[in-house]
Amino acid sequence: MICVVIPAHNEESQILKVIETIPEYVDKIVIVDDLSSDGTVKAVESTMGNADKIVLIKHAINQGCGGALATGYKWARDNDFDLAVRMDGDGQMNPADLPALLDPVVDGLADYSKGNRLFTGEAFQKIPTIRYLGNGFLSLMTKITSGYWNIADSQSGYTVINKKALAAIDWDRMYKRYGQPNDILVRLNVENFKVTDVPVEPVYNIGEKSGIRIHKVIFTIGWLLIKLFFWRMKEKYIIRDFHPLVFFYFLGFVFALSTLVLFSRVFIVWYLTGHIPAVNALAAMFSFMSSSQFSLFAMWFDMEANKHLKV
Repeated sequence: MICVVIPAHNEESQILKVIETIPEYVDKIVIVDDLSSDGTVKAVESTMGNADKIVLIKHAINQGCGGALATGYKWARDNDFDLAVRMDGDGQMNPADLPALLDPVVDGLADYSKGNRLFTGEAFQKIPTIRYLGNGFLSLMTKITSGYWNIADSQSGYTVINKKALAAIDWDRMYKRYGQPNDILVRLNVENFKVTDVPVEPVYNIGEKSGIRIHKVIFTIGWLLIKLFFWRMKEKYIIRDFHPLVFFYFLGFVFALSTLVLFSRVFIVWYLTGHIPAVNALAAMFSFMSSSQFSLFAMWFDMEANKHLKV
């Protein structure tokens, strides 16, 4: 059985279009209203009489997009659905792409599939420039943080998850705001689930109103990724199964701090005396090279440790 989970917050203008375009083979449409202040709930209720497959869950407190998604996923898990599709209520996810997202999970090749809007050559033209660049930066950071080195477009929320993964993840601990797609990738990696990218069409400028402010969330998500990286190292490579790459990352971090201190001293002395202290400069370069090598070897070990999760 397949259900579509739709987190919705103030999506009055788009929600009915989203419902109408969901394919017939979907068994249930679970709409989680995250305390909308507009007519989202009334719009959904107006169509429920004509479609018994629609389930409406209302939050009494706004929990963010991730919180609404967690509520829908828990409903799908508790009602024993085989697959849960996540689609947003703003109409930015093309239902025509759904079969391609379902196929690798239905065939047992992956536990989680996600849309990748960057595969298409039209991505740069269709996606607003600042969001495109921000997405690219966060995708790179998420590769390092999550261990899924083959995955891009980390901010894409168009996903399919299977029953096994639904049951394994503690959805109450998932990050509730815009960093949710990054958070779930890290949690899936710790549980050793297979994840794959599927090309999807980027859809923008159809009347939706985005609540994302890239200049703000990029720092928020960036800090989240740093915390998730250390959490994954602890959970996956120390507690659950020890791996020496933690020593390489540790030494890379130590030498990075040394590099910062040593180069700071070089420039301070240069500014105050007019000459560069040779030994200090050599030590700074040695520290920089050591940090780079240890970090790159750690990433390589991480790629090797997770290559069996690549589809």
